[in-house]
Amino acid sequence: MTRPISRRTALAGLGLAAASAGCLGRAENIAGRDPHSQLTLEINTTPADDDPSGIRIARQLEEHLTAVGIDVQLNAVGQTELWRKVLINQDFDIYVGQFVETEPFDPDALYGLTHSKFIAESGWQNPFGFTEISVDDLLERQRRVTGTERSDVVGSLQETLCRLQPFSVVAFPDALTAVREDRFDGWTEDRQPLSVAGLLELDAVASDDDSGTVASDGDSGTVSSDGDSGTVASDGDSGTVSSDDDSGTTGSADGSATTAAAGTGSEGEDVLRLVTTDDRITENWNPIAAEYRKHGTFTGLLYDPLVRADGEAVIPWLAADWERIDHDTLDVSLRDARWHDGEPVTASDVAFTYRFLRDTSLGNVETPVPTPRFRGRSSIVEDERVLDDATVRLTVADVNETVAARALQVPILPEHVWSARTDAATIAGFELDFETTEAVVSNNPDPVGSGPLRFVAATAGESVVFERNPDHFLVRPAPETDPEASGETGSGAATDPRAGIPSQYHGKPAFDRLRIEVLPSDISAVESVADGVADATAANLGPASVPRIGRSPDTRLVSGRSAAFYHVGYNVRRSPLSNPRFRAVIARLIDKSAVVDDAFDGYARAAASPLAATPDAVPASLAWTDGTDPVYPFFDDEGSLDVAAAREAFRDAGYRFDDEGRLLSRGQ
Repeated sequence: MTRPISRRTALAGLGLAAASAGCLGRAENIAGRDPHSQLTLEINTTPADDDPSGIRIARQLEEHLTAVGIDVQLNAVGQTELWRKVLINQDFDIYVGQFVETEPFDPDALYGLTHSKFIAESGWQNPFGFTEISVDDLLERQRRVTGTERSDVVGSLQETLCRLQPFSVVAFPDALTAVREDRFDGWTEDRQPLSVAGLLELDAVASDDDSGTVASDGDSGTVSSDGDSGTVASDGDSGTVSSDDDSGTTGSADGSATTAAAGTGSEGEDVLRLVTTDDRITENWNPIAAEYRKHGTFTGLLYDPLVRADGEAVIPWLAADWERIDHDTLDVSLRDARWHDGEPVTASDVAFTYRFLRDTSLGNVETPVPTPRFRGRSSIVEDERVLDDATVRLTVADVNETVAARALQVPILPEHVWSARTDAATIAGFELDFETTEAVVSNNPDPVGSGPLRFVAATAGESVVFERNPDHFLVRPAPETDPEASGETGSGAATDPRAGIPSQYHGKPAFDRLRIEVLPSDISAVESVADGVADATAANLGPASVPRIGRSPDTRLVSGRSAAFYHVGYNVRRSPLSNPRFRAVIARLIDKSAVVDDAFDGYARAAASPLAATPDAVPASLAWTDGTDPVYPFFDDEGSLDVAAAREAFRDAGYRFDDEGRLLSRGQ
């Protein structure tokens, strides 16, 4: 007789030491290998020190799969290794992780995530290997239609994905951040406080003395300092940085750049000090490296896109303007901008970026090597043509305006830097049966972008320092109108380099330097903020650290909704995970309500749809209204796992158990 497994048992007693266990061994799916063997599945996730919530979801699923007769190997690996296994090598059965977009996203984000055209590509392009013609058709249709028709198509798309379960949405976590407000103001709950927009909207708090303020020269918006060591000195022409470090490349970001208690650097520089438990930003600054990027906040400050999403609006950024010429063509005009090495940003760079995102080899290898990131967006652009130095013409499919704007939200890369990285390359840890390029595997040392921040130095695994870009268009004021200019053509009219950009971004960022330090745990990160050593935590905190925040009178919890949903992903290239009926039964083994209560301590919302961060986009059939999954409800027996019901569902799907209750491969 089978006994129900308590939903609390699956999450109780999972101490951090056990949750942080390393690799438990690679388990191969044995379907069809040995007719008398128990089915074995491997679950990949990160250890508790990296993500306590993810490991708890994985532990619950492990408990429930084991209870119904499946042998489970739980593999806890570092964040980089997890995404390399899943996104690059595609060597996994099941994984538990978070989606990469924190702000509520447009439904077109599902195009790259689930369209079958991407199953041969690496990265976030269909990592599940999912192929379904009806989903492809819906993904294509939502790109073309508008209004109510698009809403209906998106609703059908969500219902189909939820029924077929290439991945199981578990919960949308709250974004928990510990902040101080004595030096910087603007940590809000409305948007992610550590998103690109959130960091750029911060304002410096006025102090009694002027030592921590930004000194502007009034004309160029550059930051000046009397100090010799590590200060920002613009050469006036190129916007480059001169310091006592000759190379400007990856080096030791030593403490001289920051005074911990005062938050100032050399000669009164304002330094925003963040702490994180994720060391990847100290090792890699490649904006297209899927395994090193979580939400892309800091590379998003190094590299400008043509436009940015600002809440529900789309605002011009590197693009001064864009115009729809016809249903297939966009003309984009650029602002006056320079790369961090002083070279001008031109239309050729934009055209290069879109060619490069489609094939990072630019034809240098036999099979194209597309970028592991941004392919869903870049695939909208079919061709590009330079009209002049400041204007590029993009050929887009017959898509609606919302989708067309998404095509403009990719990081623009300097051609003179990235064109040298198109050769074939290999790297330890990649087990690929196709070629990759130097562009994909490079950590992009001394990154050259055009964004409002530029790289200074880093110590791998410890810290990284960025500084304010004094030549960025955000800090360049509009020239004054020449009263003697001819009024006939308007040639004397002042042109604001920030035209079209909301005023809250003008003159930003409000700090001279950004220093990010890596700490071993959420608790130590919170204590660093409470002690005044840091201004905010940069990694999303686990709920266990929340009580610590309340103990400090100078520290505040900022809790906002995140669109970065936790999910269980399935490798549908492998049997039996290739069977949607099998995946449906696994989905019913996930007790999402218990996960929210126990793993997140209530700081999350259970959901069925990946678009649940935008409730208006979710059809009534997928609404989470009574604590029960509307598609695949948990096998619940008064708060416990109903093992008998779960086994019966596997039998109905065509699977068998041996006399000892072990689930066998289908047909055995």
